[in-house]
Amino acid sequence: MTVKVFEGEDLELLIEKAKRELGQNLDILYYEVEKKRSIFPFFKKKYYRLFVAPKKEEEESPKVLELKEEIAELKEMLEEFMKTPSSSPTPLPPVPEHVPSPEVACDSKVFTEFTGDAVELIQTLVAKGVKPEIAEEVVREACGLDIETEKLDLNTTTFREALIKGISAKVNFTGEFEVTPGEKAVFAFVGPTGVGKTTNLFKIASKLVIEKELKVGVITTDTFKVGAVQQARTYASILNIPFFVVTDPKKLKETLEKVENLDVVLIDTVGRSHYDYFRLGEIKAILSGANIPMKVVLLVSCNYQTHEAVEVVNRYRTFFPISSLFFTKVDETSRPGILLNLPILTELPVSYISTGQRVPEDIKLLTPETMADYLLGK
Repeated sequence: MTVKVFEGEDLELLIEKAKRELGQNLDILYYEVEKKRSIFPFFKKKYYRLFVAPKKEEEESPKVLELKEEIAELKEMLEEFMKTPSSSPTPLPPVPEHVPSPEVACDSKVFTEFTGDAVELIQTLVAKGVKPEIAEEVVREACGLDIETEKLDLNTTTFREALIKGISAKVNFTGEFEVTPGEKAVFAFVGPTGVGKTTNLFKIASKLVIEKELKVGVITTDTFKVGAVQQARTYASILNIPFFVVTDPKKLKETLEKVENLDVVLIDTVGRSHYDYFRLGEIKAILSGANIPMKVVLLVSCNYQTHEAVEVVNRYRTFFPISSLFFTKVDETSRPGILLNLPILTELPVSYISTGQRVPEDIKLLTPETMADYLLGK
């Protein structure tokens, strides 16, 4: 691979210069920043070194031709999909409908089936952003018939016990990411822009390396965002784990074949809007190069409204077989009702929750107890 270096004081101008010289079809590998003295003693200018490489042209071998045909077919399917949103490029399991209704205020609904503490717990959940019908469904699991009122009331001593009981009955939990000894486990992290895929991928990597003492490698396909590769490379360097950049399915397959000694491979993908079907198709095309079973983890921010989060899930799993939901940014909302709404509406299991920006501290395994504590504000 031929690497060219461009130097200057304006990173954006360096990128434009690289594109003019090498063409639009290039890989931005990483950049370095150096502070140089200026004529003013207390002011230092930033000086950048940008490392880029022209993308290699694929040889017209039978395999390459076959790949090009597959990509062409994928583009045709995507075009058809965009014309008819209700259709799907490939056979998929049924998904729940879009949820257009806004959240209902906690005092706008009378819960006629319930009485006493059950009503109070339902109202508490609704105030936290849980949909009223879901709050009823969950609380009902921890209720018994009150003889005096002939209505349902809690049969537990505390709200927390009742909520844990209801969550356990209605939500599936994956537990820690499963790694079978002697078999390489591959996890791909997907999700919209800004949900924190890279940061949380390396939180998981840290746990696997430090706590489980596993051999972990990271692959990124995100060469779109400036600095993304450098950020991921820095994290990998700190953990002293192998790091690779891939841009096509062929290179992904070759990379996975090279790392036979690893226990776990984590794949970071570029963030894409769930309405951008063509870009989602590009991610799917790259991941199709994996020649071993792979689990796809969908990251969703707790800042999302429930109806939009359901839309994210529906559209992403049109392209990917989602294995679990990974919630992020719970520290940035006071109404984390999505923790309960989304897994019940989509029937997808949940895995982890991100509680902040620190790597590797701010991450927790989701359990009924953890979910109950966040919903009750503890």
